[in-house]
Amino acid sequence: MRFLIEPFNQKRTTELRNSGRDDNDQIAEKQISDGGGNPCRSCLKHIPAGEMMLVVGMRPFERLNPYAECGPVFFCEKSCTPWGAQGIPPVLQSTGNYLVKAYSADERIIYGTGQITPTDDLTGYIDQLFKRADVAFVDIRSSRNNCFLARARR
Repeated sequence: MRFLIEPFNQKRTTELRNSGRDDNDQIAEKQISDGGGNPCRSCLKHIPAGEMMLVVGMRPFERLNPYAECGPVFFCEKSCTPWGAQGIPPVLQSTGNYLVKAYSADERIIYGTGQITPTDDLTGYIDQLFKRADVAFVDIRSSRNNCFLARARR
């Protein structure tokens, strides 16, 4: 594995928790996690059952462009320790497959890279994408709902 998995931008995560407003300028919804299928985009762990979580519309891109998708994501309501370890985080080990797609330095999708990828093939496919010079980062999304989960960087 020649890449690192990054959580959602921590500056923006802190701003979200402090302001309570998402990238659509809507008030963050607070819900109680049922313990299943609620991955926090900061610690990259599933939010435990009974814990409060924020449900928000966030855009994991620095600039607006036609490819800068905004979608629903979850965060632990309280501050959590952002993922910073080596390897594949817990939220990327619990589902059968993921939507993986590469982006250029100007945050544009690189056509032909989007692929539904089984968990067991995740590191291999991301490594393969990073062999291309035009790939700046790789986003990993839910294959069922297209929600952003995490980003891989060299």
